[in-house]
Amino acid sequence: MAAARSVNAESGREEKGPEGSCPESVPPGATIPRVKLLDTLVDTFLQKLVAAGSYQRFTDCYERLYQVQPEVTQRIYDKFVTQLQTSVREEIAEIKVEGNLEAVLNSLDKIVQEGKDRTEPAWRPSGIPEEDVRSALMPYFVQQRDALRRRVHRQEAENRQLAEAVLAGRGRVQELRQRGRARQQAWQALHREQKELVRVLREPE
Repeated sequence: MAAARSVNAESGREEKGPEGSCPESVPPGATIPRVKLLDTLVDTFLQKLVAAGSYQRFTDCYERLYQVQPEVTQRIYDKFVTQLQTSVREEIAEIKVEGNLEAVLNSLDKIVQEGKDRTEPAWRPSGIPEEDVRSALMPYFVQQRDALRRRVHRQEAENRQLAEAVLAGRGRVQELRQRGRARQQAWQALHREQKELVRVLREPE
């Protein structure tokens, strides 16, 4: 592929292909997405890689083959460069997918953009480690304390409900016991009356 050659075999003049093209001009003050910066970095790397392994250097290594069959040498070099670029791009694409780099970089861009809209000064270390650690950990401890207090309040409310249920159950049991004793006493009185009646009936006139 003649367009991908970094150095022309006859003149030694550099030639940039599509992979070696310069990144698009960005207006001053504009922010380039980090995903695009990564793609541009890969393009620049490939451009320099192809330039380092130029056709001239390739033919210097295989000078006898180049002298005998220059067209074959050219095709071998073109295929080598094409496969090298394809392999690098596929490897970078696989890394981007496995690491979820596009989502991570877009999220980082969003965080940076949101940070630009803030007017309050950013946090800076005071130079006293104890105070810096305290200021960093105190919000966390306060949050944990509030969460524990909420849990304690919920547990106390549940305990009160359980205590009320236990007291209500005890009252019900006491009521049932009283009813049972009353029924037992009524039964015993009825039994005594029955015995007295039987005794009276058995007495001779």
